[in-house]
Amino acid sequence: MKEKRRTIVVEVISALFILLFVYAALSKVQDFQKFQVELGKSPVLNAFSGCVAFLVPGIELLIAVSLIVKRYQYLAFYASFSLMVMFSTYIVVILKFSSYIPCSCGGILENMTWIQHLIFNIGFVLLGAFAILIYPLDIKNLSAVRGAAFAPEIEG
Repeated sequence: MKEKRRTIVVEVISALFILLFVYAALSKVQDFQKFQVELGKSPVLNAFSGCVAFLVPGIELLIAVSLIVKRYQYLAFYASFSLMVMFSTYIVVILKFSSYIPCSCGGILENMTWIQHLIFNIGFVLLGAFAILIYPLDIKNLSAVRGAAFAPEIEG
């Protein structure tokens, strides 16, 4: 895949993740009471529902901002991929092992069945993996991956 095409594909995937995470976080914050109550009903998360209710929207927004900042975009794709794997795993666990299936999603995601939601999430897992695999790494971007202290800045 040519470098310019890679860059465009990565930017489109980045935009999709940004839209997803900002939308999901704002939906949760907008109806925070409901989100927190539904998390409290989760057989998997009820013991941690207070922390999770604050952490999830915060993490989603942090990842969205990191996807915008080029220096952190590559790492943000790893975070996006990881978060979507965790969300997908949660859905599988709830579907397989729980008699009660809480709905803590907001907005249009709330109208999906759990199977549709799982398919949607797996689609984003695949997008995240694809973005990581094709990410156009150059010397300047490696500074974010290795840490700014370990990679010299190269002017060009």
